[in-house]
Amino acid sequence: MFLLLLLAGLLLQGDAQDQASLWRGNDRSGRCVYSFTVPSPVEASCPQPAAPEVEALKVRLGVLEMLVSQLSGKSLQPPGGRQGAGDRAQAELQDALNRAVAERSLLQGEKERLKREMKALQLRMEEMRRETERLRKRPCPQTPAAPPSHPQRDRAPTRPLEGCGDLLSVGEPVSHRRADNIAGKYGVWMQDPEPVSPYGPNMVWRIDTVGTEVRQLFGYEDLEQLSKGFPSKVLLLLDPLESTGATLYRGSLYYQRRLSRTLIRYELAAEHVAARRELPHAGFHGQFPYSWGGYTDIDLAVDEKGLWAVYSTSKAQGAIVISLLDPLSLEVRRSWETNIRKSSVANSFIICGKMYTVASYSAPDSTINYVYDTETSQGKAVSIPFKNKYRYNSMIDYSLAQRKLFAWDNFHLVSYDIRMSHSPAT
Repeated sequence: MFLLLLLAGLLLQGDAQDQASLWRGNDRSGRCVYSFTVPSPVEASCPQPAAPEVEALKVRLGVLEMLVSQLSGKSLQPPGGRQGAGDRAQAELQDALNRAVAERSLLQGEKERLKREMKALQLRMEEMRRETERLRKRPCPQTPAAPPSHPQRDRAPTRPLEGCGDLLSVGEPVSHRRADNIAGKYGVWMQDPEPVSPYGPNMVWRIDTVGTEVRQLFGYEDLEQLSKGFPSKVLLLLDPLESTGATLYRGSLYYQRRLSRTLIRYELAAEHVAARRELPHAGFHGQFPYSWGGYTDIDLAVDEKGLWAVYSTSKAQGAIVISLLDPLSLEVRRSWETNIRKSSVANSFIICGKMYTVASYSAPDSTINYVYDTETSQGKAVSIPFKNKYRYNSMIDYSLAQRKLFAWDNFHLVSYDIRMSHSPAT
């Protein structure tokens, strides 16, 4: 009955009479069922049942892709209007990562620098500890105090000039040490005839002069420690040294600065440069060397009369020039020009104001072949036997402290006894 009334009501609606349809059929249980359909006056077609769920799923997938893109740094683009926000978020994350990496690099560099400084401080502390231990073991000196580090400019020489005669003979070479490596093929070793505290009269100094940056000065307590190779002090020179012409006098190291005619006075106690001055017109770096080479253009020496420089100039045309220097300011007090060419001799040394030259640096049986006396301004040929035991003698100097000749012969540090006329009694 209800179905008939409903059907009658629908049939009465004129605007839908020709659109409604009636259908009759059995359901799954076999019962008769009536049904009808009426088209929607508003919707053209019905939406799919799963459409809302699909749209929600798309939104969720878009959000998930945006998060994955931000975390992985890839260029996944969020859907729709979220693309700009995703780009900004990605850029901010990349900037933060770059800053973190840069800060990490800076911190790593700072860490390495601090490690280097700590290592240097540890080495310095160890050196100071050894120095303190050495000073603690040393007995208190009973001798008068050492001369001041800044003596008067024209004070009389400590060594007496009596007995300063002529060189008569040179003894056999005595070896004290062989250098450890190629840097010691040639060099210079010396003693200070008037040492300044804290260094005593037995202190021996050595410089290996092979290389372009020669800066290390090694100090030994005495000849025994030198022979054993145990330095008690290592100083680092501020200016690099050139060749084997260095010497020691009154607490200072005197040497030629590399690639220049500049002379330097380096105070050992204070460890600083006390004076520097150009030697006027002096040749340098191979212009007027000794015959063995080695950039030996300027050779400094010390004897009973003071500090000397042996060199040449363009004006002298390669002949040896001898100059007496002020030990404080390095000014030239007086000069002498000889008549022997510097390149014709292997080396030279000065005793009692007289310059002696050695004929050969390699011949095992050479001679001292020339002497020039600054007192008389006269030179003459001589013939005093001199031995190059190891056949490559790159440094020969008079040691006023030992009254011997010191030499550096092909890795070997050697000394020679000498005999002078009118020598003082010993």
